Amino acid sequence: MPGTLLHVGATVNCAHQGKAQPTDYNSRVKVMGNAVVTQAFPYAISGCTNPPPTANVGPCTTAQWTSAATRVKVMGQPVLLQDSKAICMPTGTPLTVVVTQQRVKAI
Repeated sequence: MPGTLLHVGATVNCAHQGKAQPTDYNSRVKVMGNAVVTQAFPYAISGCTNPPPTANVGPCTTAQWTSAATRVKVMGQPVLLQDSKAICMPTGTPLTVVVTQQRVKAI
């Protein structure tokens, strides 16, 4: 199913409201003036409120995307979509795309 492309300026949160940002991006393709993000780059998470060990496993620190576009690629890497799935480490919880651009869609 088509979804809107994820870009560097998108708002992405972990399940505990930590802010997630790409560790790198490909600046060759832009949408709405922002670089498109591909599946190759993990996201770094800051501000996660999950309790530290003894109470829980600790805050989310990184996330790796497990699904992306099947037909659209940038430099050979699948682009991320608003409905792409990611798993946070060490909690195993998902990332949620809260806000992204709404003009460009991909499959």
